[in-house]
Amino acid sequence: MPGSVPLALGLDTAGLQVPWYFRCPISLELMRDPVTVSTGQTYDRASIESWVATGNTTCPVTRAPLADFTLIPNHTLRRLIQEWCVAHRSMGVERIPTPKQPADPDLVRSLVAQGPGLPALRRLRALARESDKNRLVMATHETRAALVEAAFGSGAASSEELEAEAMAVLALVGLGEAEAAEVVGREERVARLGKVLGGGAGVPLEATVNAGAVAEAAASASGAEARAVLGAAEGVMDGLVALVEEKANARAVRVGIRALFALCLAKENRPRAVAAGAASALARRVAEGGAGEPERALAAVERLCRAEGGRDAVVAGAGGGAAAVAALVRAMSGRAAEHAAGALVAVVGGCEALQVEAVRAGAMSQLLMLVQGGCSERAKRKAQHLLKLLRSAWPNTDCIANSDDFLQHY
Repeated sequence: MPGSVPLALGLDTAGLQVPWYFRCPISLELMRDPVTVSTGQTYDRASIESWVATGNTTCPVTRAPLADFTLIPNHTLRRLIQEWCVAHRSMGVERIPTPKQPADPDLVRSLVAQGPGLPALRRLRALARESDKNRLVMATHETRAALVEAAFGSGAASSEELEAEAMAVLALVGLGEAEAAEVVGREERVARLGKVLGGGAGVPLEATVNAGAVAEAAASASGAEARAVLGAAEGVMDGLVALVEEKANARAVRVGIRALFALCLAKENRPRAVAAGAASALARRVAEGGAGEPERALAAVERLCRAEGGRDAVVAGAGGGAAAVAALVRAMSGRAAEHAAGALVAVVGGCEALQVEAVRAGAMSQLLMLVQGGCSERAKRKAQHLLKLLRSAWPNTDCIANSDDFLQHY
């Protein structure tokens, strides 16, 4: 609201002082979701979760080791903070909302213990949709293993509707290494994923997207051999490419890109992906600026450029050589600059006309910003390679064009 006092302020502002015991000891900001740790100290949930996530195992105030990482909501303190906010409403302070607590682990265990049934699965799906915190509570081996069994029809009371519901929950919760092995290690389960991804009449798009998300989770949690098995299954590559090409479903596009990226980490899958049209589809998304996962899309494009026929497919998918070069140069200004540079090497290598196009599109300035911006050693090597490749395309009047000293710095 206009003139409101920001809740982050803990010092005198506009004649108002936030009590110190309402402030988080870590951030010094007004606590919105106070929680108590094993040492008895209270912190704002977001702050202490960040503290633990960075590898700290001690209490920030007492420096005593945390016996466990359970966070207990401090409802009394939260209500006092809300009352203080209401009391100072005339000074522009807004009441903090009551935070929604994560799902009760006992409730999740109870739903899983009920066995595969639509009511329990629908309740689990609703919980998973609510928040990341709920999904974290549900991401146990017990829950995931039960969902895998239900999603792939292992029970006597299984049905297509029940399997689809379990697959939807699994798509939200994800897979660990053990559960991924249970999926990829059984031929009939891999075939099931391929069948759903293949779509066809009678298979809803949502079911196909959920199967794609499970395939991505399985590939991400597996090694190269398992990824190769998954990528070789009938219907998997074609189905994922179809998701990337979806026109009006952003989630489908994101899932398709993420899954293709994970599968293309295995070299054996790259020719399969090119044959299925993945290189063209991903390049088209990059060129149109509609890739919901630009970093993964460009990383996959870079890898597919190295496969037989991949470079030509990328050029065709982007709309031709000049269009492909322009798209990759534009992409070099973002987080995926390293992958864009790697793909650009493959696209312009051996073609002087496209090297000239790259220079005209501004590749040199993008490369210099990449190198000078503190990129990784791998990114520097790619930039150095591209700089040398494009040197012959620089205008002769440019003093840089004939300067070997310039390149030696990179």
